[in-house]
Formats: sequence, structure tokens, C-alpha cells
Amino acid sequence: MRVIDHMIVGHSGGGSARTSDVFDPNSGAVQAKVSLGGQAELDKAVAAAEAAQPAWAATNPQRRARVMFNFKTLVEKNMDELARMLSSEHGKVIADAKGDIQRGLEVIEFCCGIPHVLKGEYTQGAGPGIDVYSMRQPIGIGAGITPFNFPAMIPLWMSGVAIATGNAFILKPSERDPSVPVRLAELFREAGLPEGILQVVHGDKEMVDAILDHPAIGAISFVGSSDIAHYVYNRGVAAGKRVQAMGGAKNHGIVMPDADLDQVVNDLSGAAFGSAGERCMALPVVVPVGEDTANRLREKLIPAIEKLRVGVSTDEEAHYGPVVNAAHKQRVENWIQTGVDEGAELVVDGRGFTLQGHEEGFFIGPSLFDHVTPEMSAYKEEIFGPVLQIVRAKDFEEAVRLPSQHQYGNGVAIFTRNGHAAREFAARVNVGMVGINVPIPVPVAYHSFGGWKRSAFGDTNQHGMEGVKFWTKVKTITQRWPDGSPDGSNAFVIPTMG
Repeated sequence: MRVIDHMIVGHSGGGSARTSDVFDPNSGAVQAKVSLGGQAELDKAVAAAEAAQPAWAATNPQRRARVMFNFKTLVEKNMDELARMLSSEHGKVIADAKGDIQRGLEVIEFCCGIPHVLKGEYTQGAGPGIDVYSMRQPIGIGAGITPFNFPAMIPLWMSGVAIATGNAFILKPSERDPSVPVRLAELFREAGLPEGILQVVHGDKEMVDAILDHPAIGAISFVGSSDIAHYVYNRGVAAGKRVQAMGGAKNHGIVMPDADLDQVVNDLSGAAFGSAGERCMALPVVVPVGEDTANRLREKLIPAIEKLRVGVSTDEEAHYGPVVNAAHKQRVENWIQTGVDEGAELVVDGRGFTLQGHEEGFFIGPSLFDHVTPEMSAYKEEIFGPVLQIVRAKDFEEAVRLPSQHQYGNGVAIFTRNGHAAREFAARVNVGMVGINVPIPVPVAYHSFGGWKRSAFGDTNQHGMEGVKFWTKVKTITQRWPDGSPDGSNAFVIPTMG
């Protein structure tokens, strides 16, 4: 059985007694085991990072950018291998896997411009003979704790900016699909990144707590569920660290009466069910405004959902593949039952779906609920599976209120032809990222990603200039040079021989 070990400078392997199973979601079989480390493994990684980071921070930004350029080329060269590896452990189809990698690579492209964004500020003549300037310097050692649902994109979001700004970085990926993060770290080494600057450790809560408590780690970035994000933020901040902790989501899609419903249905098919709904920016709630809009939308949604093809991750014609493991499949099906018990109408039931030849795989068919209400727990909580809920709003004001009052505030979308309605909605809705006729409003790499309310803890977003701010600290220098020479002579006169 293949064992996925830590990638630590000076680590000989075999140091972790505990392991966890890595499944093939398509078959349900165990395909590998991953080492689960703790304090001892983290201490080795930190020691290597402390030894390597000063020289990396002293490396000029242009040379650091060259590593990013080299790494980008290597990832593109190995795209097919990475996508197959990702699909085999996560279950998302190959096209989604390539999208996962590409969106992470776009942040690496931003990092190729790191010399420009690190230039700082300068004021000449702030006082008599006084100049003031600022510089951004690295935190030192940063750490990232990443989720299973984007095993390439989110590690690249974190590590790219952290490394480009001069930090050493320790990555703890999800133990459910750890191979791609390890392979990306290998490609970084091949691209010219010095040993000790990027290391990968594996583990569960024991490793997470060790990272949160380690005195040498100055900043931590996390993506996962809201309860864990809250825990990570509180414990990390209590230990004196800078922390950004991104949590869960329940993104809404508002459908105005004038929306192009054919386009809306097409967008919802991908946004709600793509990657089996295992996205923090999925669109699992659709809010049609008015009964007529709701009835027309439902009529178009049902046949579209019934046409969705669920298949193995290598099936090029499949719209989505299995969920990540058996426990998650059971969790999603439990939420479907909860929705039924709470009185929502289950229009399409995806439970009990099996794929011939892959009966032990972790597959769930697409599900559709109608007449979901804000009081239902199945509406309040994140299901994180291929389940779409219709929540009917009587008017525009209720449509604004629903996502604004929800505990999560990650993303929201509005579908309309009315510019005034879209502008009003974007300005008023209490959510961090807004799409206007865009179902998954993930910002491009040179902007930043971050939600509000229980979707994010901390005041700095991922990637873009917000990421640069998170992984650096500002030093401001005020300088004055005295007139003349120490002996009192005129410093501007060229000295002559006696």
C-alpha cells in the first residue's frame, strides 16, 4: 500500500506512527495511506524553515518572481498528470480538476509581478530635510491549513503569495486528498525554490493544534468549515499570530422576473451541481422573486436536473463525479432527509443513486427541493453536496433580506436585465462577494477573495493585494541627513590637495 509521507527537509520518512486512509471515491476502495504527524514533525519543518527563510527574504523580488515563472511553466507542463491525480482522490471530473489547478495558477501569475507590488511608498520633504518611506517585509514563517475540496487551488492561493513575499511556508493539506499538494511542492523545488521554504506536513487535529500553538509561526491561513474556522482564529490569535480563517457558505442566487430563465437554469446546473456541490462558492439556494417566476423556473429546472450525467471522474461526458468519501455521502443524504422531515418538498431525490460497475463508489444523484423556508435547519446550514433548494421570495426586498440575514455571507448572485435592480442589490446585500448574472463570483487573482459574517474570521482576504498585506508587515522609516561634513566644511565643495 502506497504511503504518502511528509515533505520536510531532513525528514527521513516513517516517523509518523499514525496513518489515515485515502480513498478512490469512484470505487470506494482504499488506494493509499497518509502519515499523520504532530509536534515532532512540525518542529522539524519549522527548524528547516527558520534556517532557510532569512536568505530567501534577502533574495531580491525579481529573483523570487523567476521561481514563480518557472513553477507556472512546470505546472502547465504537468497539468494532465496533476488533474488525474486530483480526480483520483477527490472525485471531481477531469475538467473540474483542471479548473481547480488553473484558478490556483492564476494567483501564481499574479505573484510573478511581486517586484511591482512590493515597491512601498515614499514621501520627499515630509519635513525640513526629512523624507519618509515604507517597505513591506515578510512575516517570517507562515502556515496554511487547506480543505479537501480544492486540493490545488487553495494551497496555491496561500503558498504563492506567502513565498513570493519572502516567507517560508508550511502547508498542511487535507488528509483526504494529499497527493496533489505534495506534487506541487516537488514542482516548486524543481522550479528553483530553495529547500526549507515550502514544506508539507500531514495530520489531523493534533497537527492543526501544533501549528496554532507553535511560537515560530507568525501567520496562519485556513479554509474549512465555519466552526473549525472560528476555533482556528480564536486559538491562533490567542497565541499572538496573524490569522485569516475562511469558513462555510450558503450562497443564494436571486432570480428577478425579467431574468433569462434558460440562462439561469444553465448557470444553476453548473453552479449548484458541479464538483458534486463540494464548493464554498457553489450556488445551493435559488431565490425566485414572485410566484410566477418560481413556477416557471421550477418547470425548467426539473428536466435540466434529470439530464445531468453523474459518472466516474474520468468520464469526459459526466457533469460531476462522486463525493469525497462515504462519511460525506452519508452526511449529505442525512441533510436531504432532514429537509423532508422539516416539510420541504423533495422534487428530485438523488439518494440511492448507483453507477453500474461502481456500486461501492460515493455517488449521489442531484436533488431539488422546493418550498424551503428560512426557519428550516436544512436551509440554515451548509449541505456541501449536489442539492439545490428553492426559497420563494414575494418581492425584491425579501430577496435582499434572505442572504443578508443568513449566518453565512460568502457569495451571492442576482440574475436580471434591470441595471438599477442589480446596482441596488449589490450595494445593499450583506455579503462579501456579489455576482451580477455571474453564478459563481470568485474574483480574479489580482482582486481578493473573502466572505463576511461566519464565512470569514479575520480582516484580510485571500490573494491579490489583500494577500500581500496579510503575508507582510509594514516598516516605515523617517530619515534626515545633516548638512555639511563632520568637520564643519561644505560637503558640496570638491576637496583639493593642499
